[in-house]
Amino acid sequence: MKHYDYPETFYHLADALIAAGSFIDSKGWVPATSGNFSARLSDGTIAITVSGKHKGHLQHDDIMLIDAQGNPLDGKVPSAETLLHIQIYQRFPDVHAVLHPHSLNSTLISRQHKRKKVTLKNYELLKAFSGVTTHESRVIIPIFENDQNIARLAEQVESYMDTNDEIYAYLLNGHGLYTWGSSVVETLRYLEALDFLFACELHEQQR
Repeated sequence: MKHYDYPETFYHLADALIAAGSFIDSKGWVPATSGNFSARLSDGTIAITVSGKHKGHLQHDDIMLIDAQGNPLDGKVPSAETLLHIQIYQRFPDVHAVLHPHSLNSTLISRQHKRKKVTLKNYELLKAFSGVTTHESRVIIPIFENDQNIARLAEQVESYMDTNDEIYAYLLNGHGLYTWGSSVVETLRYLEALDFLFACELHEQQR
């Protein structure tokens, strides 16, 4: 493979994704080779994990560069779910990171809500989300049916966003969670808060 000359900012973001992968793996949220992560560079290109790598043991070679439409720039093969990242970046110009783990809590709750959404309300931890200033808030996490046709799934997510209030994340039935933010750090905060809140909801269901 011809050597690709990555910009310096690529390595900065790759290091952030590697650290995020290590943290997420320490929580048990990316078993086997599940999940995918990405971060957007200032020029609009995107650093994203390659297909089939364990996210807890990422190295620079396990992260690649794609353009704003999802086309590989360095000859590597990106995650099969790249278009889901692209949909988020194209819709939200202020988003610079997307994280998709397969945590136990997110997977379980995605299968147990027949109403196709999880409603989180009256939790102090909701203030972990940018713009939420009081526990007297309601955050909706929609659930979409898993689909091997990623382009069709991305269109469904886009259609939902066109007709509903702002969301911070969504679930795929039996497939985990997508969340995004202005940086890898902010997105990790969302991820950690959501896993805790999903655990609270699952315990409530058992009472």
